[in-house]
Amino acid sequence: MLSNERRPVIRHVVLLRWIAESTADQHQAVLDELAALPGAIPEIARYRLGEDLGLAEGNAHVTVIADFASADDWRTYSTHPDHVRVITELIRPQLDQRTAIQYEFDPAADD
Repeated sequence: MLSNERRPVIRHVVLLRWIAESTADQHQAVLDELAALPGAIPEIARYRLGEDLGLAEGNAHVTVIADFASADDWRTYSTHPDHVRVITELIRPQLDQRTAIQYEFDPAADD
């Protein structure tokens, strides 16, 4: 349990796996648009985006890690028109699998 002095943060983690037919250009378009979201959605407190290094078979291809000050901020992000557009127009057409989790954590303990 967190002390009353520290406010927990909501962390949103997404793993995406592409269909075999998707292209490098499609992947780059997703990465470019995802990278632009923090500039469009002020509720994002911290944002990290990464591509799999290909070190092991079966891994996801992309991860997004986003932190929010509250669950309401995450909800704003999740329904924001720019975010929804990236999902609908760029991610879903080439998506094989998506896994996500949102959890609360103490940012002071996150090194």
